[in-house]
Amino acid sequence: MSRINIAFGFFFLALSAALGPYMLLKLHPTANQAQEGRVAATGRLAEVAGANYDDPETLAPITADKLGRLVTDAVLAINREINARAPIDAVRSGPHVHGNLEALLNIAVGVVMLFVSCKPAWMKQVIGWLFILGTLLHSGMLYLAIVFNQSWAGQILGTGIGPLMILAGMVLAGLAVALGWRGRVTGDN
Repeated sequence: MSRINIAFGFFFLALSAALGPYMLLKLHPTANQAQEGRVAATGRLAEVAGANYDDPETLAPITADKLGRLVTDAVLAINREINARAPIDAVRSGPHVHGNLEALLNIAVGVVMLFVSCKPAWMKQVIGWLFILGTLLHSGMLYLAIVFNQSWAGQILGTGIGPLMILAGMVLAGLAVALGWRGRVTGDN
């Protein structure tokens, strides 16, 4: 089972790393457009402020109505940019980070379990599968829900079963190490 966790960890890490650029390419154009809109709107407002609140078109003092429209346009453009960047930030802080972490956890538990001898022997199987299934039911569902808009994955994610499985795997791995650490490779038994 240790070999399976290590291999799964590396494959999931590669998948997570590959999905990073995909997610940014998918979400980034909207954010770029919103950023350009914000720069243009705040630039117009800055131009008026820099001209001592004279209208750049008439060179007369700007009317309250026109200034109000410029401020409103700038505020709305800033809001559009924040809203356009929110999905990128959600992906960066959610599935991408958790996917990488849980992949590395699978690799680490696989390596550690090579040095542990468990009684009963199936305990390593349980620990290994808790980490794999926990990863799929947590960060795997995060990817499906957030990146690919699969609502059913969000429902599974909402149960919390994935993180609970990983936590249970950590506790069992800690017990296995405390009781069965050999300091040498023992294999999968």
